[in-house]
Amino acid sequence: MTTYAFSLASNSPGAPTGYGVQAELLAHRLLRDGHEVAALSNYGLEGNRSVIETPYGQIKHYPRGYTLYSGDVLKLHHDDFLAGRNIKNKIITLYDAWVYNDVPGIDELNFWSWTPVDHISIPPKVLAWAQRPNVKTIAMSPFGQRSFEKAGVDSVYIPHSVDTSVYKPTDTIEGMSAREYMGVPEDAFLVGMVSANKANGSIHRKAFAENLLAFALFKRENPTAQLYIHSEPSKVFGGFHLPNLIKAVGLTPDDILFPDPVKLRYGYTSEEMAGIYSTLDVLLHASYGEGFGVPAIEAQACGTRVIGSNWAATPDLLGEDSWLVDGQPFWDEAQQSFFQIPLIPSLVNALKQAQDAPRGVSTESVEFASQFDADYVYKAFWQPFIKDNI
Repeated sequence: MTTYAFSLASNSPGAPTGYGVQAELLAHRLLRDGHEVAALSNYGLEGNRSVIETPYGQIKHYPRGYTLYSGDVLKLHHDDFLAGRNIKNKIITLYDAWVYNDVPGIDELNFWSWTPVDHISIPPKVLAWAQRPNVKTIAMSPFGQRSFEKAGVDSVYIPHSVDTSVYKPTDTIEGMSAREYMGVPEDAFLVGMVSANKANGSIHRKAFAENLLAFALFKRENPTAQLYIHSEPSKVFGGFHLPNLIKAVGLTPDDILFPDPVKLRYGYTSEEMAGIYSTLDVLLHASYGEGFGVPAIEAQACGTRVIGSNWAATPDLLGEDSWLVDGQPFWDEAQQSFFQIPLIPSLVNALKQAQDAPRGVSTESVEFASQFDADYVYKAFWQPFIKDNI
């Protein structure tokens, strides 16, 4: 097989983030196919170069730069990885595409840009990036591909993926039942959120305020309901101070479960997350807009139904036994495009429907999620794309 060189500009492979997980899944499979891979980190490594050891070989690991999205070192690190060799190569970006528009030397590089579209209209800066002649756009959702097509941009669809050999119905965590491990009564109706608490300080794409208010209203009539929030509760990442929000909507600390703060910071294992997803009665995953939304697939792979937004990427990513909620447009001035806000009555109604649904493993959800298995996605989407576009 012909060997190519790929620089993956994203969070560090294996970092405990959505991008970090996807970067690792792709990097390992590229290596397994015999290609060379470098990780151009914008989060997960700082100060020193390193090497990531994998079962398939080494990944050269370059640290984040001085600028916010590491644009100052993108070309520098890619050139160092190639070291003057005459080898076919690409930079694969896996991040918000608009951040690369002003990167120095951008016109001298060739990109495959795995691009999220998380608004209901494409932000102008995202479109400007996709229209560059040296960028091949990879849409990570059918919605994203339809949006690019409508804007006159040719793109190819390659979804995000999960390792379904790990994300599957799982009864125990570290030898205990998942609920015992989490400290949740067996008879509790357990709602979960797996959403990063990162924002710009005022607008939160993950709709924490709307979801928490809806849960509070639902809990008034369902006192055994509890909410597990797999996220950082403080505003250290620019998000919301969740204890203040919890109090404002009329909930108490006893109504909410948070993860272990040390394990959260450095990452729960995939096996632990599979156990957590499996014990949820429903994943509450409505937001202002998703570019993909991996937790929805992870949860369904574990047999857990999902409540999601009926816009952006989410409708294409939920099986028929999950629930979609209504919303209304919300203008994002910073990105010059529209989000949508989940409507509280629709969220409450979806929670009621989820409580009335059969408990236990949804085989329909498991089957739906199987199309996003990491090995299948690589073989069915990435390998043909590489062959036709390198």
